[in-house]
Amino acid sequence: MILIIDFGSQTTHLIGRKIRDLGVATTICDPENAIVNIKKSKPAGLIFSGGPASVYTSNAPFIDPKILNLKIPILGICYGWQLIAHLIGGKVVPGKKEYSPALLKISKQNLILNSNKPLTVWMGQGDTVQQIPQGFSIIGSSKNDKAVFVGHETKKIYGVQFHPEIEHTQLGQEFLKGFVTNVCGLTTSAKTHFDIKDAVQKIKDTVGDKKVICAVSGGVDSTVAALLIQKAVGKNLYPIHINSGLNRAGTTELINKIFLKTYGVKPIVVNAKKEFLKRLKGVTDAEKKRKIIGKLYIDLFVEQAEKIKDVEFLGQGTIYSDVVESIGAKNSAKIKSHHNVGGLPKNLKLKLIEPLRYLYKDEVKEIGLQLGVPEEFVFQQKFPGPGYAIRIMGEVTAERLKKVEKADRIVIEEMRNNRLYDKVFHSFAIMTGAYSTALKGDAREFDEVVAIRVLEATEEMTANWAHVPHAVLGKISSRIVNEVPNVSRVVYDITTKPPSTMEWE
Repeated sequence: MILIIDFGSQTTHLIGRKIRDLGVATTICDPENAIVNIKKSKPAGLIFSGGPASVYTSNAPFIDPKILNLKIPILGICYGWQLIAHLIGGKVVPGKKEYSPALLKISKQNLILNSNKPLTVWMGQGDTVQQIPQGFSIIGSSKNDKAVFVGHETKKIYGVQFHPEIEHTQLGQEFLKGFVTNVCGLTTSAKTHFDIKDAVQKIKDTVGDKKVICAVSGGVDSTVAALLIQKAVGKNLYPIHINSGLNRAGTTELINKIFLKTYGVKPIVVNAKKEFLKRLKGVTDAEKKRKIIGKLYIDLFVEQAEKIKDVEFLGQGTIYSDVVESIGAKNSAKIKSHHNVGGLPKNLKLKLIEPLRYLYKDEVKEIGLQLGVPEEFVFQQKFPGPGYAIRIMGEVTAERLKKVEKADRIVIEEMRNNRLYDKVFHSFAIMTGAYSTALKGDAREFDEVVAIRVLEATEEMTANWAHVPHAVLGKISSRIVNEVPNVSRVVYDITTKPPSTMEWE
């Protein structure tokens, strides 16, 4: 197995997932527990993850330097490589910030990657190794950094300043496979798929004959989670849908169709649009909006739970990208609160059931298909838990809510009309809160700017903006300006993730 030492990277679990896709087991641990875990599990190799800290600061996470002399192959990624260099005589300094693709040029043969062609890799650095430690040699460089890929062939310690685990790095999976097989000496096998029977049994063992209320938003994550729980507890599942008014039109009807007509489970629908708008009145801060929405969701769940005798569990469709952005690991940075993670009160009396917590979006879709969920539902584009509230910059009002709903519908319609909807991961509209001058007829108006975001992604931790044909963007823009009241212009967001997030808030 491979032991991954987590220094706080947003993609630590993605490293593990990519290694597991090779049929090799992984375990993740904090730096302070590394020695204990190494003695216990006797790993064939170690991977030091990236992280948000700088090795030369007082609060940076460290490891016991003895680990570097245990004769276990090591791959350091970003912060992990910088830490290795720092501990054994290298020099790490603030460098050019790069959170984007870069061209890696391989200059030396190596055990990990059998390629001499320039590769596009995903950089994620604020620091750089200015002086590499004795015994290391440079294997690959970029325009801005000489020590992008380095190695100590004798000690089998390697370092990279890019992220091989991210899908936008060319040959990233081959890179990890090279480390696992050629350096660590392990044999790869077929990808290990999510075991539905095992997941259902674990839920049965946890819940017993108790009842479960499950949050269902109308999205793939909550639906798949609810169906897994339903397979385990049968009629003891009570799906609850909070109609916040912040969801896409038709969401409530869709939920009734899926659960009642298809699976024979009648969902409890709570209509609370007026209450959500009331709570959000005057609120402009994104985190406050998320917290308010999260708290009201939970309050309403608890209220419904009190009406059902013997309910002890709350099921949720939390997936790993929600977790890592909201709370992450011990050394990671918080990105934003998700309503089903950051909004949970400490005194919550219900016990949580989150069968998808450590899975990624593409894995969840695969499970949905195995459970018999219709393809058109499984492959619908995702919609955020807090709904349109985080696609409206600033205050959420009934008027702005109607506008973003209409703009979003236009985006989806045109993507479908041009057969692009199923080719991208995400496409939506944002009320930006920015205003500009417009000429409509012979009159001058000062109206809001709408932004369009269309992304290509797989596991949701990274994304590229989609090269939507100009004619399609033009049609979307024309329709929004003419059909949505008080909109002055439309702009297209061409920012990758990272450095941006998928949503604007």
